[in-house]
Amino acid sequence: MSRDPQQASQLFSQIDITASSQGDASLKSHRHENEQTELLHQILAALDRNNDLLEDVVANALANQRQRGDELQKWRQANPGLAKSCKQAAESLAQVQADFLHNLTTEVEENADAMGDGEFVFNEFVDRFGPRLAHLNGVLQMLSQLGQTNDPSRHE
Repeated sequence: MSRDPQQASQLFSQIDITASSQGDASLKSHRHENEQTELLHQILAALDRNNDLLEDVVANALANQRQRGDELQKWRQANPGLAKSCKQAAESLAQVQADFLHNLTTEVEENADAMGDGEFVFNEFVDRFGPRLAHLNGVLQMLSQLGQTNDPSRHE
């Protein structure tokens, strides 16, 4: 079978790929820029929503703190003798806490190697000091708040 060269040339016509590929590349580049711009707008909108939510969270926290401060102040005014006793107890307990922390740090210094080497000594330390320290801190914080003469949540 012989083929006519003209038939073959009609089959394989010339295509100008340089003009269309530049146009395609330009179109793709423009489309890519539009996608990036749209993505940046979406990110900006999400950040705006996050900022709005954070402002709401802060406003709620401040409102709760003010309410709690007002309640504490009313309690102090209704119970001035007890508030004074709480203040004195907090001052005394702060000294007890300092002594307790001194004993705790001494224990750590004396047993640091053993605590690092095995779990038993460390667990004994945590069992011995952990709950006491947590409860002591909680009681001290409560007494301090009840015994304060001015409200720290108000910065005037």
